[in-house]
Amino acid sequence: MPLPAPGKLLTIGEVAGRTGLAVSAIRYYDDEGLVSARRTPGGRRMFIRSDIRRLSFILIAQQMGFSLEEIRAQLKGLPLERTPTKRDWEKISRGFRARLDARIGMLERLRDRLDGCIGCGCLSLQTCRLYNPDDRAARTGTGPRLVVQHSLERVED
Repeated sequence: MPLPAPGKLLTIGEVAGRTGLAVSAIRYYDDEGLVSARRTPGGRRMFIRSDIRRLSFILIAQQMGFSLEEIRAQLKGLPLERTPTKRDWEKISRGFRARLDARIGMLERLRDRLDGCIGCGCLSLQTCRLYNPDDRAARTGTGPRLVVQHSLERVED
């Protein structure tokens, strides 16, 4: 699909074609205030070009596991009436960086421990005596403590 002329408003179908989102999803995000469609006298939703970036950001952030509330909080820092600048996007990036780093750490721990144990503290495998002697992880709560926690040091002796 060719790019629309600068300044031209885009139909919801054009935006769907550019973002890969369903028209119904775009309507939902508009109704939720994550993008702001302009209405024609006939009630059709029309979008500015920068809405493509906002919607793409929403799609990527959701695929990374962020909730709509987390996404909404980040998008509040972006202007609705102009294309976001590099500085605007850098601000949002900083807002997500800590959460992404924590997720990356958890995924790395899961990858490194998955073949032996998922860190549940169940003592059902021989290696649990190495990772979790005397079921120390049980003192910190339920679930896969050794994977969810940032380090083994957080499991107190």
